[in-house]
Amino acid sequence: MKLDVTVRSKVSASTRARQVASMFDCPAGDKCELSWKAEVPIETFDWNVGLIVGPSGSGKSTIARALFGDRPPAEWRAASVIDDFAAPLTVQQISEACSSVGFNTIPAWLRPYAVLSNGEKFRVEVARAMLEAPDPIVIDEFTSVVDRQVAQIGSHAVQKFVRRSNRRFVAVSCHYDIVDWLQPDWILEAATLSFQRRLLQQRPRLDVVIGRVPHAAWRLFAKYHYMTARLHDGARCFGAWANGTLAAFAGLLHRPHPRVRDVMGVSRLVTLPDWQGMGLAMALVDELGAAYKAVGKRLHTYPAHPALIRTFDKSKRWAMTKRPGQLVAGGRTGVVHAAAEARPCATFEYVGPAMGRDEAVALIG
Repeated sequence: MKLDVTVRSKVSASTRARQVASMFDCPAGDKCELSWKAEVPIETFDWNVGLIVGPSGSGKSTIARALFGDRPPAEWRAASVIDDFAAPLTVQQISEACSSVGFNTIPAWLRPYAVLSNGEKFRVEVARAMLEAPDPIVIDEFTSVVDRQVAQIGSHAVQKFVRRSNRRFVAVSCHYDIVDWLQPDWILEAATLSFQRRLLQQRPRLDVVIGRVPHAAWRLFAKYHYMTARLHDGARCFGAWANGTLAAFAGLLHRPHPRVRDVMGVSRLVTLPDWQGMGLAMALVDELGAAYKAVGKRLHTYPAHPALIRTFDKSKRWAMTKRPGQLVAGGRTGVVHAAAEARPCATFEYVGPAMGRDEAVALIG
């Protein structure tokens, strides 16, 4: 693919323009024509993720339009962002796309676009583009208006979804700090017009620490959970810190059972929006499952969130004991009818390895 584009603008003959040109010795005619020429051989190899990067004013957006055409922004007019997605799309398709890019906060799905945080807007824009835009998906100003932590975590979630969906995605950004998180297969530097292929590498390391937190920590997470904001007073509460920041929360309760007394259940499991897409919630419950197994107890979880159900179902450390849409009563499993108005929860039991008993006691007490 060849890049060859020139942008010309009319030279102003105003008094101010002539004064500025004279004051700064700026030849207005020369400065009103900009050109970009380069070889961009992206058709010669397979790729999923590309990055056009460079400082402001280097021509990134112009280059993207020249290579891939105009991509008008999506309109957001509905009372909830999920209603803005194209009508033929199913709720399952929308929820999978939103969850896959780290937009996992279901209450935010029900809000209009205008009231979302910058990070939530960024993620839902990508989710919608993934479902509606043709290949290659081109996102201009990628991560430009979000916190740099959100940018990096979000970039990692996006590239995973793009590769899993076998789509082609091009980010246009002025930020170089996303490179190791986005893992682009190619990079075009707008300022120098240099092109390079890039091999996949490990993403930057996150230092994760898991430990007990007070019940009051729930207040930080409550509004992001898809169920009621209430948490039982007797819940045992745990958190996961990522790079020193409390990012995920789990509330556990003893679960009454007609035949056994060794079941602990995950009552609440939440990751803060800025950290969604990194698997912190699973790291947290995996550690808790290993700890409770070490002291002779079983950890169950009962997700209704479609993304959580899929994640637990794919994990080798968790076994599904009840499918979503089924009800267990009197030792029998039966189908839940619509009239029951039951949430389509699944049940999973931790079946992975146990940690050392001393380590487990130190963690769960």
